[in-house]
Amino acid sequence: MEDSLENATASYVKAIRDTAVYKKYCEQLERLKRNPEQYQKVNEFRRRNFEIQNTAQKDELFDKMDAFEQEFEKFREDPVVDEFLRAELAFCRMMQEVNLYITEAVNFE
Repeated sequence: MEDSLENATASYVKAIRDTAVYKKYCEQLERLKRNPEQYQKVNEFRRRNFEIQNTAQKDELFDKMDAFEQEFEKFREDPVVDEFLRAELAFCRMMQEVNLYITEAVNFE
């Protein structure tokens, strides 16, 4: 990687780490990890959610997601779990916006 790009990337990473969104995500992740069993369950939730969204056929996605949400409804009521998942979603959305901006700015098709 060119030195100028490497330096800019390091600055970019620092800027991400300095955001309130990233800091909240890290705080919630550490809070969640204090309970290894709960952390493991969240990882299972995330894995299954990813699998459903990436393997289900369009005509069955709604039903599978509905069943999945019902299965984990009680689990999602836990404030630690809910706050972590909300923080994670906010961080993911921020990163998606940044990546979209970069992709558009460099005219990448």
